[in-house]
Amino acid sequence: MLTAFVLYALLGGADFGGGVWDLLASGPRKEAQRALIARAIGPVWEVNHVWLIAGVVLLFSAFPRAFAALSVALHVPLTLLLIGIVLRGSAFTFRAYDARGDAVQRRWGRMFSTASVIAPALLGMCVGAVASGGIRLREGIVVSGFFAAWTSPFALATGALALALFAFLAAVYLSAEAEEPALAEDFRRRALASGAALFVAAFAVLLLARTGAPRLWAGLVHAPFALALHAATAVAALAAFGLLLRRRFHAARAAAAAQGALIVVGWAASQHPYLVEGALTLQEAAAGEATQRALLWVLLAAVLVTLPCLLLLYRVFGRGALRGMG
Repeated sequence: MLTAFVLYALLGGADFGGGVWDLLASGPRKEAQRALIARAIGPVWEVNHVWLIAGVVLLFSAFPRAFAALSVALHVPLTLLLIGIVLRGSAFTFRAYDARGDAVQRRWGRMFSTASVIAPALLGMCVGAVASGGIRLREGIVVSGFFAAWTSPFALATGALALALFAFLAAVYLSAEAEEPALAEDFRRRALASGAALFVAAFAVLLLARTGAPRLWAGLVHAPFALALHAATAVAALAAFGLLLRRRFHAARAAAAAQGALIVVGWAASQHPYLVEGALTLQEAAAGEATQRALLWVLLAAVLVTLPCLLLLYRVFGRGALRGMG
């Protein structure tokens, strides 16, 4: 499940970030910037949601009590997130196939980019709610209400962190995808700016965690793995920045992906053994042993069937394929 969420952050999250830069496209090359974004995410944006679907299916199949608690406590932001994902995908498709290039197409573009900003912020706020311990249960019933957990300062800061991370990943990926040096330079500058914003957001989350998510803060600061985690994340971040400054975009892409993966893994490791912080541990939320065993075999079969197909899809619609489509 954690692997699915990491892959969704690195792939689906970058798609959201592409929408952010579509909204912020500017300068004499703004239409070329939007065209590059559309070409980069067009063939794969829908399949990247496979990772989110896989994570959610594993959550309600393997940890049904946690799914029940989260779907109640986070009903409002999850509903808004789902609406945003649907509107974003629909708007992207309608904009792509609007042949007239008129005001209607521009409205679809604004809907796509606006939803791309709102949805990752909501996703991050949900993560912040889960990590903060603000979701409280009494005899399996949510008693913390529909708004308190995901509207706290810590959850809001986590939403900003998710948005900054996705924008950073997208800018780095797009700098590597761009064939024109001028476009690569546009997204290099955006990557450096969003990387700085990511650092500020991460620092704010860490500071707010001390009071807003004390167990998470304890894990991030005092756990045996904390020093190694922060060191590895810092090395990946500095490597990404250094490689961007040297315009080694493909290597920077790998470093940025490592940084993003370490952020997600660090959250999960610091929250362990809780699946819902302070309310449900992994063991308490888990389904029965027979269900877990059957799910393991189904998951293994699914990976064997779908993973080669996904790898082929990413290979076919990689940079060389996009060059031919251009």
